[in-house]
Amino acid sequence: MPEQLWFTEILNHLLAGPVTALLRAIGIEPKHPTAPIPNSFAMEFLVFAFLLVLFLLVRARLSVDRPGGVQHLFETVEGFIQSQSNEIIGYHSEHYTPFLATLVFFILFCNLLGVIPGFESPTAVPVVPLGCALCAFLYYQFQGFRHSGIKYLAHFAGPMPALAPLMIPIELISHLARVLSLTIRLFANMFAGDMVTLVFFSLVPIGVPILFLGLHVGVSLLQTYIFVLLTTVYLQGAVAEEH
Repeated sequence: MPEQLWFTEILNHLLAGPVTALLRAIGIEPKHPTAPIPNSFAMEFLVFAFLLVLFLLVRARLSVDRPGGVQHLFETVEGFIQSQSNEIIGYHSEHYTPFLATLVFFILFCNLLGVIPGFESPTAVPVVPLGCALCAFLYYQFQGFRHSGIKYLAHFAGPMPALAPLMIPIELISHLARVLSLTIRLFANMFAGDMVTLVFFSLVPIGVPILFLGLHVGVSLLQTYIFVLLTTVYLQGAVAEEH
């Protein structure tokens, strides 16, 4: 039986039977039928539920005349994302702001969750950054086809038809490497941050760990920004007019 966080225990207690049956129905045999939900998924679900409630509350209290502090915060983040994507992608970048904003809030809250005692950052487990990277990869590829149609494939052939046999495998490997790069960068930094904080909490439980908690928050913000910035750059390459 793997070690479970208290929230994971609650989910497994309530949903172990249905989840195990679902996994078996799709041909997956769980290692622990009585606890099929891992900590990483439980933490992801917690972030999802929290953000859903938060978004609904903000949506219900939107006001033009008397915006609250939370609305100002959300508008600031949205404005920053829109400004950055407009500089990188161009005039039509507002279409991609909802996806980029979703990435920002989901990854940021997943990163910061490890600061709270009794929880851990799901992004410190490889499968979660991989999932985010695959979502970003599929999204910008979809937008490339949506923007240019079948002509988007010319992007992989390079500027000269004579070099297409050489450029196509290079471009394919390059695009697949982006998934690996996004995954490893986010996972490695969050895993290291969690380990450093845990070590200093075990060695010096008072005072000193606060500095590393601050460092963890800084790394969380920075890695969120880098992930979304790179996704924006990949989007720009996919929807650029000069394919």
